[in-house]
Amino acid sequence: LPADRIAQRLAGTWEPTPESWARLIAEAAIDDDRSDQPYPFFLASALEQAVETLGPSEAWLAEWKWDGIRAQLIRRGDALAVWSRGEERLDGRFPEIERAALALPSGCLLDGEILAWRDGRPLPFNLLQKRIGRLRPGARSLAEAPVAFVAYDLLEFDGVDRRALPLDERKRLLASALQHAADPTVLLASPCIEADDWPALVAARDTSRSQGVEGLMLKRRDSAYQVGRKRGDWYKWKVTPFTLDAVLIYAQAGHGRRANLYTDYTFAVWDGDTLVPVAKAYSGLDDAEIARLDRWIRAHTRERFGPVRSVDAVQVFELAFEGIARSTRHKSGVAVRFPRILRWREDKPAAEADRLQTLQAMAGAGR
Repeated sequence: LPADRIAQRLAGTWEPTPESWARLIAEAAIDDDRSDQPYPFFLASALEQAVETLGPSEAWLAEWKWDGIRAQLIRRGDALAVWSRGEERLDGRFPEIERAALALPSGCLLDGEILAWRDGRPLPFNLLQKRIGRLRPGARSLAEAPVAFVAYDLLEFDGVDRRALPLDERKRLLASALQHAADPTVLLASPCIEADDWPALVAARDTSRSQGVEGLMLKRRDSAYQVGRKRGDWYKWKVTPFTLDAVLIYAQAGHGRRANLYTDYTFAVWDGDTLVPVAKAYSGLDDAEIARLDRWIRAHTRERFGPVRSVDAVQVFELAFEGIARSTRHKSGVAVRFPRILRWREDKPAAEADRLQTLQAMAGAGR
């Protein structure tokens, strides 16, 4: 059977029953749509080559790469559903989006991003995090972290699957559907970035952090909406990440095949003469480095706190991260996004690691 058909039949809530198994493996085409069923998400690939190698810039549509929760918004008949990319139902967590979507025409499915949003601009992701875990947010949460659904694709219109249409046509249908939104400040289209050539898009990308975004998305104007990560039609073109040198202070065992190795690390920077934790990371080292660091951790443990070990504060690592924002939830006063290890700085003493003031300055300059 076509893999895309299997992915579609598995999308959303799938219960392991004899009936659903028979439906899953049926060779004949069947009505695969349920009123609340999402489509499998189409995922972008990281742009790893020079952007000019993609060909003429006019063949590509450029949008901001938003830093939020990827989601599909479904309006079919009386049903309204919100699904995350991880196929989790988010109904009730963002009531302002659901109210705005009730006016959408029936048979409509949008793909987009849920963002903390105010006055036409995205807010830091850490504000959105406060809403994610609240199944029924109260008035205070709604006021402190208002949200919007920024739509960048339309997968279904008038009850018909439109994923095979070129992106430009889906964008026109999206604009038509959003005209019915009850609140255009809460349910809106992701703007396209107008640029005459690649250098103009490079210049736009360079303003990403001041816009509160992670970079640009590049999508072929004639691309269909596919299933999974199919390289060639959609690219994410992120800005160069932030970097800092931090000191390893805690380690914890990993999971799965790494359950017997210390692979989850906590890093700190200097605040005066004190090391303050600022990031946790568990990716970036190769197997040989992990094994060598594991041996070092076991030999230089200072204290144990359940599964966590504190270690001698002498090892320095260069970390990369995508964003930074001020946060009252963290002792350091800042929160970083997607930290990972770039390299083990065995050439650098711990006293030369970065200072908290450096991160605070980054947070003040933008995410």
